[in-house]
Amino acid sequence: MANSSSGDSVVDRVVRVLEAFPEGVSSLPLTELAERSGLPLTSAHRLVRQLADHRLLEQAPGGKVQLGLRLWELVNRNSPILLLRQAALPFMDDIHQVLNQNVNLGVLQGDDVLFVERLSRRGSVANRAKVAGRMPVHVSSAGIALMSGQPRAAQNAYLARFRDPAGKVDADSVRRLLATAAERGYAELAGVVDPETWGIAVPIEDRQRRTVAAIGVVVPLAEVRIHQIVPALRTAARGIGRQLGSLTPAP
Repeated sequence: MANSSSGDSVVDRVVRVLEAFPEGVSSLPLTELAERSGLPLTSAHRLVRQLADHRLLEQAPGGKVQLGLRLWELVNRNSPILLLRQAALPFMDDIHQVLNQNVNLGVLQGDDVLFVERLSRRGSVANRAKVAGRMPVHVSSAGIALMSGQPRAAQNAYLARFRDPAGKVDADSVRRLLATAAERGYAELAGVVDPETWGIAVPIEDRQRRTVAAIGVVVPLAEVRIHQIVPALRTAARGIGRQLGSLTPAP
């Protein structure tokens, strides 16, 4: 791919444009899009026009630019996340029906947990996890469950670079959380993101016993029933793992 004067390839610039849309913002003026992507306005205008020709971007009301439906179509056509969601949703629904509270499904992305599905209802406690939203590993029970199931080398690398922007948690504290979660087979965090909620999550393993996802709940702090919630989550995690094995071909 041809490089710009800054040395960026066309692919680099396209990715910067697509990543410039912040979470919860559906459209941006072209000038703001150019600023957020760090591109000259003329370059951003040219890329937007080309991406719009392929329906990866679209014109929004007021002359703004928004992500195109074609992106959603391509991602949802063959993504491995589809198989995970297909395997998990029936089990998530069972837990949701029993608890009437939030049920989350997350995967590990670098030092974050990326939530790929969530079930909730009107009146559920506050839940910061959103579909396609991220949270740092150390503030999410799903993140702790996921990281606790990774190889030791991956955990050590994560802890070596760990920094809490708020300055409230250090690497040794996170190390203890990971060790406790690995020993128990589940992770729990009380009042970390919201003081009135408790997050509980268990890892989901594939047929090679690799931790590939986590299923968790967010419940009111005053209504935590660990002895009921953890067995239900473990049963769901095993069921999802079996379903993943039946949906994906053996390597």
